[in-house]
Amino acid sequence: MNIRYAFKRSLPVMAGYLVLGMGFGILLEANGYGVWWAFCMSLFIYAGSMQYVAVDLLTGGASLLAAALMTLMVNARHLFYGISMIDRYKDTGAKKPYLIFALTDETYSLVCSGEVPEGVDKNRYFFLVSLLNQSYWIAGSVAGAFIGSLLTFNTSGIEFSMTALFIVVFVEQWKGTSNHLSSLIGVAASLVCLFIFGAERFLIPSMLAITTALMVLRKIPCTKQAEKGGDADE
Repeated sequence: MNIRYAFKRSLPVMAGYLVLGMGFGILLEANGYGVWWAFCMSLFIYAGSMQYVAVDLLTGGASLLAAALMTLMVNARHLFYGISMIDRYKDTGAKKPYLIFALTDETYSLVCSGEVPEGVDKNRYFFLVSLLNQSYWIAGSVAGAFIGSLLTFNTSGIEFSMTALFIVVFVEQWKGTSNHLSSLIGVAASLVCLFIFGAERFLIPSMLAITTALMVLRKIPCTKQAEKGGDADE
């Protein structure tokens, strides 16, 4: 029951990860790094957009400091993902380190969308979804590197595939909720920070702005409820 439900829920991610992973593998092979690199990077790094960026870092001879700063910039959003998952992952025991490592955008979306049905162990579901999603990514990237070694591709623009996936995830989240305030805050904060800080430096400021705005909005209903409770006590 657990594995069937996790597999069914992860099918949309499989469709995306196989294709996007293949794009990464092809791009990696085109820059002189073969199947083994694709496998190891997807196994130990497992950060889709960062893996695409890592190809440029490898080919450009970037320093460790530059690579670390770039990784922080690209994956800064996971700091906020992690905070929101503290309660959800608190009783996962020995699975927790892997769950933290495997928390991608798409896995986050699956784990947070809806309650786990009766008969499905919640913690096991979290683990299986995370494991299946990484397996899809590894399979796609290895297949892409293998195909890239056999055929010649024009890889111009292939790195946009991750951006396309983020757009699809955003649209699905928008369609699945009736309250779009958090989405609008995210878009507005990102555009303002992009205008102020520029394309190279807007990511972290925009994430901080989004988190601050959502925390403020979350406290407002609590404050109003507390005031109502106080009036009743009086």
